[in-house]
Amino acid sequence: MPIFKYFPLATANHAVGAVVVIDVLRAFTTAAYAFDSGAHQIFPVGTVEEALALRERLPNTAIMGEVDGHKPEGFDFSNSPAEILKANLSGKGLIQRTTAGTQGIITAKNAQALLAASFVVARATATHLRQMARDLISFVITGQSLGRDGDEDWACAEYIGALVRGYDPDPSPFTSRVLSSSVGSAFSSDELDY
Repeated sequence: MPIFKYFPLATANHAVGAVVVIDVLRAFTTAAYAFDSGAHQIFPVGTVEEALALRERLPNTAIMGEVDGHKPEGFDFSNSPAEILKANLSGKGLIQRTTAGTQGIITAKNAQALLAASFVVARATATHLRQMARDLISFVITGQSLGRDGDEDWACAEYIGALVRGYDPDPSPFTSRVLSSSVGSAFSSDELDY
């Protein structure tokens, strides 16, 4: 069985082995929906400027993402699974910049293998991790930043970990933590306007 280690976004550069960067609300849920809407690849970047410059160099690409929850000027899509699900992205490449999720990918420079995860791809992520048979799996909990508890990402990491260990738990106790997390609570109470 692999050893699991956990890192907040601020120390993602210390994550090694097979690194799973988790952002349930919303980056990697949006990314999964983008693939379902026909996108053929996603390029994660760290800044708005990088995103805009990369779109200039890559034909047939669009930009999705946010800065502090808001869609930057010049971006084609926000960081919204509902919005991206309605888009026809057939054959398009996407560039993604977010405040937490893509920052985790960019920062996890010491990963031997790098995966992006959320609940919508948790089972597939666990299956891939089992096939990789790594001795060490590091989870980057991106939601544990900016004064947020990140419990939605912790729950996803714990669920993936249980699946990797060969258990088949009911996902409900894990997914219910999304709404009770600090960000989930803000979404459900309309404290957030994005």
